[in-house]
Amino acid sequence: MFSGIVEATGKARYSAGKLYVEVPFEVRPGDSVAVNGACLTVVDFDGRIAIFDVGEETLRRTNLREAKVVNLERALKVGDRFDGHIVTGHVDGTIRFIAKRTSGNTTWMAFEMPPERWGVAEKGSIALNGVSLTVARVEANRFWIQVIPYTLEKTNLGLLRPGERVNYEIDVIARYVKRILEER
Repeated sequence: MFSGIVEATGKARYSAGKLYVEVPFEVRPGDSVAVNGACLTVVDFDGRIAIFDVGEETLRRTNLREAKVVNLERALKVGDRFDGHIVTGHVDGTIRFIAKRTSGNTTWMAFEMPPERWGVAEKGSIALNGVSLTVARVEANRFWIQVIPYTLEKTNLGLLRPGERVNYEIDVIARYVKRILEER
């Protein structure tokens, strides 16, 4: 489990079922790391580059094949301080970044609405490329988040160009509430 509070970014390269990522912190084989929000297992680490096996389902649902800079977060440990929101690392799919505009120290970013539009609610949580974010506004075919300068600097969100795909994960609590209501 993760919190969506990105620890670092790293350069990434995908090749033949493996993802090679420059990781600026210590990891060991077997560790879980959220890479652009996708929970992956370290299979090797040389002190600089972590190698992850990436399965077909993960490739189908994520942007890891084309990502050049990825957000990184190590799994939470029992007793850790918990910021952000519950992020499982089970990416639902990708959506497109549409546009951004700046107002004061806030950058507003628009993304296309995912098929699970029921899971995108104003003031609700969503993870984009593994970053825990609050939905600021919902429109018919898109939603907006507001990002502070710190988040733009410390994550890959500031590198996004219109049309690029981002990984998204619907809030797990919203997912369970939906399931409970469907069963009624």
